Parts: sequence; C-alpha cells; structure tokens
Amino acid sequence: MAKVLVLYYSTYGHIETMAGALAEGARAAGAQVDIKRVPETVPLEVARSAYFKLDQAAPVATVNDLAGYDAIVVGTPTRFGRMASQMAAFLDQAGGLWAKGTLNGKVGGAFTSSATQHGGNEMTLFSIIANLLHFGLIVVGLPYSFAGQMTIAEITGGAPYGATTIAGGKGERQPSNNELDGARHQGKLIAETAKKLFG
Repeated sequence: MAKVLVLYYSTYGHIETMAGALAEGARAAGAQVDIKRVPETVPLEVARSAYFKLDQAAPVATVNDLAGYDAIVVGTPTRFGRMASQMAAFLDQAGGLWAKGTLNGKVGGAFTSSATQHGGNEMTLFSIIANLLHFGLIVVGLPYSFAGQMTIAEITGGAPYGATTIAGGKGERQPSNNELDGARHQGKLIAETAKKLFG
C-alpha cells in the first residue's frame, strides 16, 4: 500500500479544505494517507489579530517525516506569485534529506489558492514544483483527464500543474465542488502513480 503525505500551510482554511479533498482522492485509490501542516511562523498575537485559522486539526509535521512516504503533495496559498514563506521555511530545512538523496524517486504534487483567477496560482505551483524537482521527486499534476478545469460555466481554479482554488480578495469564497473534485482527481492520480512505483 502506497503511503501518501499531504503537507500543507493554510492561513484561512482554504488550503486546509483542499488538502482534505486531495487526501480523499488518494484514499479512494487505496493509499494510506496522512495530512500534516507546517509550523506557523507568524507571531501568535499577529496571527490572531489577522484572524488566521489557528484551530486546524492536522498535526504539525517535522522535516524528517518526509522520508517515511512514497508520495508527498505540497499545498500552500499564493504569496505574490510564489509559495507562502511558512512552507518555504519548512522546505529550506530539508537540506539534509536532499544531500542524502532520501526523496529521490518519490512522487510529488502541488496545489494552491489565490485571491483572484490571475493572482499567481500557476506561478505558485511552479515555485512548489521547482522545490520538488530539486528533491528528486517525480511530479504528477492535474491533467486534462479532469475536464472540470476547462469549464467556462463558472469561475474555477485548476491547472495542468496542480489543483487550485480561488479564495476571493477577502477570503470570502470557499473551494467549489468543481475545485474539490479537481483536488480529489489529482490525489487519486498521485496515489495510483505511487502504487505503480512502490507496490
């Protein structure tokens, strides 16, 4: 059974919700799935005053946790066209795993959110994917086998590079059913790929 880690950072809960959908998809493909989040780096009083969602159920990951999985899916909101600093700080600590080649050949994927349709979500996916490639992971995106990303009937996230959601300028929009289906589809593909590689 393939072991999948959905590793995320979520400020207001949008990425947390997407992480749950990705995990659902991976579990539907028969994988053992854990959802973990990276540590918050913003001081607690600042996070509270900005209404961060601090009551997230997922346990906080350590860098060494990454070694125990066949697939690692990384999710973070967009910050000016790149991943959030919380996730970057976490991945920056994984130099020891990189030096040993611990993550070489594992399966990886990326997902994100942005405030607007053109708010840098694809650039953020690429900023995550660049890290995954440096660690030696085999990247699985969200191919057009998920046709929902091609709809023009509604505002929707989704890109061939990974699942995305549009959060709104004030975080007022939650992931749509279509966006969650995209996340599930990507999670399923990642688990299926890991199963082919690792049994």
